[in-house]
Amino acid sequence: MGLRAKILIGFLILSSMLLIAGVWSVYELSTIGSSVQKLLDDNYKSINAAKTMMEALEREDSATLLLLLGNWEEGREIMAEADLSFRKGLETAQTNITEQDEAATVELIWLQYDTYQGLLKKPIVGTTREGNLNWYFQKVQTAFLNVRGAVEKLMALNDQAMYETASDLQNRANRAIMPGIVAIAAAVLFSVMFNYFVNYYMVSPLIKITRGIEEFAKSGKSFDVRVETNDEIADLASTVSALSSQVRAEEKRK
Repeated sequence: MGLRAKILIGFLILSSMLLIAGVWSVYELSTIGSSVQKLLDDNYKSINAAKTMMEALEREDSATLLLLLGNWEEGREIMAEADLSFRKGLETAQTNITEQDEAATVELIWLQYDTYQGLLKKPIVGTTREGNLNWYFQKVQTAFLNVRGAVEKLMALNDQAMYETASDLQNRANRAIMPGIVAIAAAVLFSVMFNYFVNYYMVSPLIKITRGIEEFAKSGKSFDVRVETNDEIADLASTVSALSSQVRAEEKRK
């Protein structure tokens, strides 16, 4: 094999190792980006829906207190707006079921909210319920806390899923880094080996040839350098040896 071919093969091997590692890392990172983004979007949508429901519940609770105080118009207006907001958030959560037990949690929210709304649909102003704090604390607040607890469960479920996603992201990022680390280590090892072989099969023979020529030029000592390779360097040594023999022969004839 020729000297050029040996050098070319060495660089091709090194380049191939780096190319494979680069492609592998890019593939892993792109896969991480697409899958994690989808998971985060799904969880964020459910968490945002839960926050919407929590805010709506707080407004409904405030509206209930206004009704207890006899503020019919203002209380009903706030109640209607809050109820619409809550149902929109709940519908969003219902169409975004991505986690285990999330469907059951959304169903629980529907049931608890229907119970809560059943208490508020009955007239309050102008009835015995107006100003009746015992009824509020015993019935309404209990139903309110049940709904809020179910919504908090939904939020906690998706919070946990986001945490697990973040942990999985870290693990997958580590796996994506590994090909690069392996490639660097392999490239360093191969570079050391390549350097050794370059020195052994190229540099050392050239040094031997140079020293042999210097000794022949100074003292007329026969050029006797053996090269183990079968390439241009061996051809060079053979040519120099033949040339030195020819020079010695010419000198003897003189």
